[in-house]
Amino acid sequence: MKSISLKQDVALGVTVPSRHARGRAARIGPALDTILANHGYPPLIEQLLAEALVLTALLGSLLKDPGGQLTIQAQTENGIVDLLVCDYKGGELRGYVRHDAERLAEAGPHPTLFSLFGKGYLAITFDQPATEERYQGIVPLEGEGLAEAAQSYFSQSEQIPSVVRLAVRKDERGWVAGGLMFQHLPEGEEGRERLHTRLDHPEWPHVATMVGSVKAEELTDRDLPLDDLIWRLLHEEDEVRTLEPVSLSKGCRCSPDYIASVIARFPADERTAMVGEDGMIRVDCAFCATSFPIAVEAA
Repeated sequence: MKSISLKQDVALGVTVPSRHARGRAARIGPALDTILANHGYPPLIEQLLAEALVLTALLGSLLKDPGGQLTIQAQTENGIVDLLVCDYKGGELRGYVRHDAERLAEAGPHPTLFSLFGKGYLAITFDQPATEERYQGIVPLEGEGLAEAAQSYFSQSEQIPSVVRLAVRKDERGWVAGGLMFQHLPEGEEGRERLHTRLDHPEWPHVATMVGSVKAEELTDRDLPLDDLIWRLLHEEDEVRTLEPVSLSKGCRCSPDYIASVIARFPADERTAMVGEDGMIRVDCAFCATSFPIAVEAA
């Protein structure tokens, strides 16, 4: 079996048994450039999507169901960004942003989360087909960035104390995004009554302090393997276990055959109405910014 590099396009799970803590580290490089390539977004929007994608990788890698899917969706009222969607399935990532280019240009080089989203919320959805479970939590988009919003999600929706750190940068090699998330789950991986976690497990603040000290340049260092990063932060612990890494890649599930099969479900007169001047039915995928021409007879 080919080994997975722990430097880029990978997520790595971690547990600290004596502290009742679990974590995830992720870094996306070439896969991130591939996802962004077709969209032609302004740098600020690329940075926002990169941050959202690495958060998606952190959360998605928590799924135990191989066929499970994690979706992050941010919707707003009167925001420069009115929709952001990312999802994860089997290590494959995709995402897109809908925004007002004119208002973005007027916002300056360092817009706040509020100026980008206005009044908005973050919805995080876990779908696990194997157990037919679907769970969604929703929190306001508040704070300094998506990392803080994610921490609020776990605190408010799950009652799980968490630390989330995200970092993004672009250099001559392209974009790179890194993230780290640790959570306190007393009494093992599944946890118990989580509202009690802050009161009767004083070991969590120590873990939170250690992992919370991670620097942005460490998260985005392409030459620093994720297991070495974890060692830097937690080398004083008696035992730190790393789990099987997950390879990350671009993965949009659209295809001409799939789109043709969807169009075929429409009545013949509606399919005729979809035909453009070139005699083709054209369907655009927001995730991969690709237009698919479908011949009427193929549908």
